[in-house]
Amino acid sequence: MASSSSCLSSKPFFGGSISSDANLRSISSAYLQVSVRPRIPKNLQIRAAGSTYGNHFRVTTYGESHGGGVGCVIDGCPPRIPLSESDMQVDLDRRRPGQSRITTPRKETDTCKIFSGVSEGLTTGTPIHVFVPNTDQRGHDYSEMSLAYRPSHADATYDMKYGVRSVQGGGRSSARETIGRVASGAVAKKILKDFAGTEILAYVSQVHKVILPEDLIDNETVTLDQIESNIVRCPDPEYAEKMISAIDAVRVRGDSVGGVVTCIVRNCPRGLGSPVFDKLEAELAKAVMSLPATKGFQFGSGFAGTFLTGSEHNDEFYIDEHGRTRTRTNRSGGIQGGISNGEIINMRIAFKPTSTIGRKQNTVTRDKKETELIARGRHDPCVVPRAVPMVEAMVALVLVDQLMAQYAQCNLFPVNSDLQEPLLSVLEPEQVPFSVL
Repeated sequence: MASSSSCLSSKPFFGGSISSDANLRSISSAYLQVSVRPRIPKNLQIRAAGSTYGNHFRVTTYGESHGGGVGCVIDGCPPRIPLSESDMQVDLDRRRPGQSRITTPRKETDTCKIFSGVSEGLTTGTPIHVFVPNTDQRGHDYSEMSLAYRPSHADATYDMKYGVRSVQGGGRSSARETIGRVASGAVAKKILKDFAGTEILAYVSQVHKVILPEDLIDNETVTLDQIESNIVRCPDPEYAEKMISAIDAVRVRGDSVGGVVTCIVRNCPRGLGSPVFDKLEAELAKAVMSLPATKGFQFGSGFAGTFLTGSEHNDEFYIDEHGRTRTRTNRSGGIQGGISNGEIINMRIAFKPTSTIGRKQNTVTRDKKETELIARGRHDPCVVPRAVPMVEAMVALVLVDQLMAQYAQCNLFPVNSDLQEPLLSVLEPEQVPFSVL
């Protein structure tokens, strides 16, 4: 192999050539620093933009709260899946503002448009571009916020990171960014449902100090209709009224409260997730904790499990009437060793009170002067009811990405039928939107 100096001497350098280490030292250090910076191999470079999630089913969201619009690009979606705007619109309507008195009064229809990746009603396997326009911006509501930072909001940290920010509506830190997540999550939910019969349901289990007792809800049978039967999205009518009253109480005072969203997954394929760093619950935690206002994540027994002994906490195995290995209890939350075991996956996500409130608060200005601020604009007194479809979307994005990874790695060749279950679509042959010749 040629030495470094001989390699350098054979190549032009600033119009000349270099033949020795002495000549290298004679060049000014300023030029040298620019010219010989090592090139980092592409496989070692870190993607640090932060707006893309997934490896096989990759989603990039874009847009800002008061820009022209928001949306997403989905790359890696399997081809030949029936898909239209209406498939996404259902969940976008659940997420949109202005639904009731306990949400922000901003009026947006959040009507989506698919610009690419779908032809004659079927996905083509190429990137799917979804766009939702912003139609009810009020930039003047944020004139004070251009000068002063809202406490506990992202205003200050965006300035600290970028040195510039979109003031109106909080830009990318606004929950409006989640439109792209919900639209792509709807596609992921459709794939999971069609392929494996997987259902993802989230509901509000706590608002401020109103806590829904766990034994009131049967996660085996709870339905979307029960969850959507009231404006707070709690499947128990009595506790739903208590939660609505708690939100109303702070709403009229210009204040806000937080709460908890519980999410369950039924009929999740076994074997999803990978050991060590890519455990399924770790991927779920990262995904849901990337949502705005999240402050906590519990999986399975969560922190309550720390009060139990091993003999109390362990999920004992048995063989059910279909010959499948099951667990009698589910304190593991449907995942063991970072891999799904086929039981119901359950998790809880804590959301803080909305940062932007209509009460006077102490803060500082961008030029480092102490001041007071009463934030204007339209904001949710409690983000939790609208967070329900957002949580479902992020869980779906994790599971469909893991499903595709599992299919590629462990189902490429015939499975070990004594231990594994093949990943087969639940679609009947006549339902499959293509024919095999």
